[in-house]
Formats: sequence, structure tokens, C-alpha cells
Amino acid sequence: MEVLLYISALIAAIAFVVLVVFLIKTLKLMSKTLERTSSTAKALEKQLQGITEESELLLKKTNALADDIQRKSDSINVVFESAKELGDSVKVFNHSVRQVSTKVSEQTSRNAETVSQAVQWGQAVLDFYTKFKQRKQQLDRKSTEEEI
Repeated sequence: MEVLLYISALIAAIAFVVLVVFLIKTLKLMSKTLERTSSTAKALEKQLQGITEESELLLKKTNALADDIQRKSDSINVVFESAKELGDSVKVFNHSVRQVSTKVSEQTSRNAETVSQAVQWGQAVLDFYTKFKQRKQQLDRKSTEEEI
């Protein structure tokens, strides 16, 4: 019976050795997996650092661009304000022209008869002057013909 005890102790020892061997293989594979995971994590950390730097640079450029757009927008606002003021000035000018036109029209209507008489008198004076000039030319011709 003692042999049985030795055999069972031997079987237990062999089972323990097999268990230890498989445990060692598993731990070695696990160690390799952890090394790969560690190297992947390091590579990922480097990539994240690069992405972070690029993101910061992009953010700075975006802020600079936003500032530039704001300055240009402010400049354009000045132009639009000037255009509005110009439009207001043109509106006031048009209103003044309408008032002057209305006043001239009213004055013309009031003085239409006087203007008509003045035009008739002017035409009469012009006709008289033309006849006077013609008469003078005729007299000048006659006096030159008599001299010849």
C-alpha cells in the first residue's frame, strides 16, 4: 500500500510539473502580449502627442483667422455705414430738388402771363432790330452804289 501512496504522490508530482509547465508557457505568452500592448500604448501615446500638438496649432491658426475676419468685418461695417450716410445724403438732396422744382413750377405758373408778355416784347424788339439792320444795310448799299 505504500507503493500506491508513492505512485499517487508521483502522479500528483507529475500533474504539478505539467501544471507548472503550462502555467509558465501561459505566463510567457502573457508577458509577450503585455510587451506588445505596452509598445502599442507607447506608439499610441506618441501619436496622441502629435495630434495634440497639431490640434493646438490648428486652434491657434483658427483663432488668428477669426481675429482677422473680425477686423475685416469691422472694416466692412465702416464701408456700409458710409454707404448708408451717402444714401441719406442723396435722399435729402432729392427732397431739396423736389422742393425747388415745385417752387419753380409754382412761380412759373404764377408768372406765366408776365413771362409770355416778356417773350412777346423780346420777339418784337428782335424783329425791330432785324428790320433796322436790314434797312441800314440797304441804305449802306445805296450810298456805295452812288459813290461808284
